[in-house]
Amino acid sequence: MIRTVNLSKIFHADEIETTALENINFQVKEGEFVAIMGPSGCGKSTLLNILGLLDNPNGGQYFFNGNEISHYSERQRTDLRKGNIGFVFQNFNLIDELSVFENVELPLLALKVKSSERKARVNEILEKMNIGHRRKHFPGQLSGGQQQRVAIARAVITNPGLILADEPTGNLDSANGEQVIQLLEKLNEEKTTIVMVTHSQDHAARAHRIVNLFDGHIVNEKIERKIISIGTPRLMSL
Repeated sequence: MIRTVNLSKIFHADEIETTALENINFQVKEGEFVAIMGPSGCGKSTLLNILGLLDNPNGGQYFFNGNEISHYSERQRTDLRKGNIGFVFQNFNLIDELSVFENVELPLLALKVKSSERKARVNEILEKMNIGHRRKHFPGQLSGGQQQRVAIARAVITNPGLILADEPTGNLDSANGEQVIQLLEKLNEEKTTIVMVTHSQDHAARAHRIVNLFDGHIVNEKIERKIISIGTPRLMSL
């Protein structure tokens, strides 16, 4: 689904040049759950923005579903994002003036889905995320965990093949963070590909694979294999 070849990103501010990513060779297969880790400022969010078609690299190639798209225009990236990629952010990024229902409905409006179908799909996903009873509430009336469930509902309402999650548990307590990780695991079990940036080693260990970044480079990868036995499931690092 995703493949990058010698991907690089450089930011320019006045006379200062900052290399955020350099020679990134990275791939994610359809149906994988990949965690990206590394210290602040190492390029994690920059990589996620490029993978999510929110930004273009300065060099290298980016293949999405087999198509090389590193030099797409902003309009082309926007069109490709619609219905193909869902985003979950640390700060939720909900619109305060819109109700829960209206926030989740937004991606369907962009795709010009008919009103009756929008209503049915939004109500269905809100129930699936256990937030249906809050459909008429506004983000400011919700807890952090509830807001993140709304954000996940919005991300998956178009049935995208790829979910990009940037520190999805960063603003949550441990109990709500665990619920969010369980939701992402369930989506992955339903064949949704997930790439998640996180600082939590425990949450990263729930992914199939961990990619570590440092100073804009991939420094190592670790595979996490879930071993299922008759007893309690355990996690083995390879």
